[in-house]
Amino acid sequence: MKKMLVLLAIVALVATSAFVAVAQDKGPASIKMEVKMGDVTFDHAKHQGIEADCAVCHHTGDYAKCKSCHGGKPDAPKSKKAYHKLCKDCHKKQSGPTKCKGCHVK
Repeated sequence: MKKMLVLLAIVALVATSAFVAVAQDKGPASIKMEVKMGDVTFDHAKHQGIEADCAVCHHTGDYAKCKSCHGGKPDAPKSKKAYHKLCKDCHKKQSGPTKCKGCHVK
């Protein structure tokens, strides 16, 4: 019985350590997207401070780059459409930029 409790305690400790390690990796501080209209530099760290739920943007749960699906998979909306819908809708609610030049810089 004691061995089982020790084993469970070890498993719990390892699981907690893994969770903390993943939670601390919040991705890059900023992301630069090069597009025709002008580059968009996305302040990832600032947006994490505004929206604590990563799943709002990372809706698949795997934290892959957006273009791995949007523009990569035929059934997913193209990246431009997905970005504009998600970003502009949120910017309208949060009083962020909604005009092209607010995000796109040549």
